[in-house]
Amino acid sequence: MNVKVVEMGQTEFNTRSLVKMAVLAALGAILMLIEVRLPVFPGILKLELGDLPALLGSLAMGPLAGVIIELLKNIMNLLLDFTFTFGVGELSNFIVGSAFVASASIVYQRSRDKRGLLLGLLTGIFCMTLTACFSNYYIVIPAYMKAGGFSLEKIVELFAMANSRITDLRTIIIYAIIPFNLLKSTVVSIVALLIYNKVLPVLHR
Repeated sequence: MNVKVVEMGQTEFNTRSLVKMAVLAALGAILMLIEVRLPVFPGILKLELGDLPALLGSLAMGPLAGVIIELLKNIMNLLLDFTFTFGVGELSNFIVGSAFVASASIVYQRSRDKRGLLLGLLTGIFCMTLTACFSNYYIVIPAYMKAGGFSLEKIVELFAMANSRITDLRTIIIYAIIPFNLLKSTVVSIVALLIYNKVLPVLHR
């Protein structure tokens, strides 16, 4: 894959950059609605490219821009599609998405070349997956239980429908959360690599 990295200075947070972040957030919210159900994962985990605009914005404008885009995206999605997750899904998406785009951007800002881009994306994949493990174990799944009145046994049963090896919270993390976030962040990173050179000049106009 031939990636030609375009070097640009970091964008200041002026009115124009704020408008760009809002547009990217809106695109992210729309992409969140286009989901693909994967049989190997429970129905609550669906593949979508909602993090792609935030990743591109973060690489072009810095890690804080990426986190702001993630926040706005999830607020928009909450207003557009308030699902049975009671907002917990959006909270989870914000936490892991922010870890993904911010870490990728931080590494890339240090070395704005092809190697820095690839290393940044690999770092983002690792940080997103690691953050998903801790956030689901300590925040997201307990929040689902409290918001929806679900027992842990019910949640385990839901995940076990897709994978019989899931028997408790620990195996949810091992057999569902880790592989899903690895897959999702990798897919988003590949798409970003394919379109990055075309999108970056537009973000800096």
